[in-house]
Amino acid sequence: MRIDKFLKNSRIIKRRTLAKEACEKHRILLNDRIAKPGTEVNVGDIITLKFAAGEKRIKVLDVSEHVSKASSLDIYEEL
Repeated sequence: MRIDKFLKNSRIIKRRTLAKEACEKHRILLNDRIAKPGTEVNVGDIITLKFAAGEKRIKVLDVSEHVSKASSLDIYEEL
């Protein structure tokens, strides 16, 4: 699954276009490497999001295509 789509499905970032822009501005790292919007995400990968207030690190637990709002918290784990 693409990283921009994963960030939208997990509801970490509201819209896919915002996730794409964050990747293009080098604010998203996948396994400590700069991620492009089309970078593939796999189970066990570590995603680092750089915000103005600091960083957020998450571990990917599932890469399901369709995720309900209730189960969106079950596809990643905060580190």
